[in-house]
Order: sequence, then structure tokens, then C-alpha cells
Amino acid sequence: MTIRALTEHLALNPMDPTSLLKTFGLIGVWAILFAETGLLVGFFFPGDSLLFLAGVAASPVAESMFGSGTKVSIAGLMIGAPICAIIGAQLGHWLGARYGRRMFDRPDSRLFKQEYVAKAEYYFEKFGPAKAVVLARFIPIVRTFLNPVAGTLGMPARKFLIWNIVGAVLWVDGILLAGYLLADQIYRLVGDKIDHYILPVVALIIVISMLPIFIEIIRERRAKRRGTESGEAETAIGVVAAASIAGLAEAAQDEEQEHRPHHRGSHRA
Repeated sequence: MTIRALTEHLALNPMDPTSLLKTFGLIGVWAILFAETGLLVGFFFPGDSLLFLAGVAASPVAESMFGSGTKVSIAGLMIGAPICAIIGAQLGHWLGARYGRRMFDRPDSRLFKQEYVAKAEYYFEKFGPAKAVVLARFIPIVRTFLNPVAGTLGMPARKFLIWNIVGAVLWVDGILLAGYLLADQIYRLVGDKIDHYILPVVALIIVISMLPIFIEIIRERRAKRRGTESGEAETAIGVVAAASIAGLAEAAQDEEQEHRPHHRGSHRA
């Protein structure tokens, strides 16, 4: 049993939300949401797909899909997960206000690129502090870097907290409820083979998460005359969306191919 448990932990794929959910359960969801929103190194965690699958894992068909003992508390998710996301983002804001540009004064590496900070600053300046904090929740990578950027650019902590709460509840509970309510239909379609469909699920969730941004663009285009500024904003957001989907899907696929034989074995055990 000790060897089996050790094997399962060694087979953990951090880009695979199913692996994370089975290994760490409810506490793991809380910890990952905190890390993704509060720590710069947490941007690579699959927050959207993890929340969706956590909602599925809280449904009546959870154990049929993931195995015995994998069901998690829907109350624990709906209450605890937004709180962890709020605390994480608030920590990111505090770090930005405390250390300023020094947080980002580092060369590009495999885990950090200056373009991530530039994207976060772009959204902050384009949509204004309140909208940016809410909308950033739905954009992978940006939701990690916008919080310290908001602190660095001087957004008041109290104002940030208000919109942080709004964004966290909409993002976290919205995706959780989507997974919970759609779980039965998903089980009828794929049974317990949800691992085989994780990459399409990741891409679909990211596309859905980007809808608030595109809605904001449409509203802005209706409110203003067509010009260079709106055209550049639309192009930039399209590039960010495509890059986020392609980058996360490619990374997830690479990690999944590397670990899948070992990972499946641990599940059968």
C-alpha cells in the first residue's frame, strides 16, 4: 500500500486537473486556487478545467466517473473555493503594492515572461481597475499577474477587495455550477473515460471563459465609433485568447503524454 501511494504521487501530473483532483481532493482545489491567484509561480495550474471537474466530482455521478471515495462536498467547493481565490488575489495585490516593479524585474525564463506582465497591464489600463479585476478572472495567466499589477499601479486595497470578491464568486461558483449541473449529461456521453476528453474540455472551458471579454468588446464598439484604438484592442484580445488556448492545450498534452502510462496504472491499482 505504501508503494502504491508513493507511485500515485510520483505519477501526479500538475497540468492534469483529473490527476490533481484525485490526488488532493477538496483541499487541493482550495490550495491550487490560492496559488494560481496569489503566487506568480501558480499561473500554470489549470484553474478553469479543475473547477469544472471539481463541480462534476461533487455531483451524484462523481464516484461512477472518478472511482470510489472521490466525491467532494459541493458546499465546501461553493464556499471555500471562492474564499481561497479571494485571499490569493488579495495577497497578490499586497505583494504588488509592497514590492512594486521589483517583483517583475527578472529575465524571461520557462516559468516567467515579461509579456505576461504586459498583458495584465494592458487589461488594467484598457478596461479600468474595476472591470479589469473582474474580467481577468476568466483569462488564464492574466488572472495571476493582474493582481500584483493592480497593487503596483496603486489601486486601493479596499476597492480591489470589492471587485476581487465579485470576480471570484462569478468565476469560481459559475464554473463549479456548470460542472455540477452538466455532470449527468457528461457521464451519459463519456462514462468513466473523461480522461480521454480532458484536452477538448480545457479548450472549451477557456473559450467559454473568454466570453465576458468579447461581450465587453461588442459593448465598447457600440458605444464608440470604429477607430484605431478599438481595432487594436480587439486584435490584442484575440491574440491573447488564441495563445492562452494553444499554450495550455499544448502544455497539457505534453505533460499528459509524458505521464499517461504511469498515471493510468496508478488509477487501476
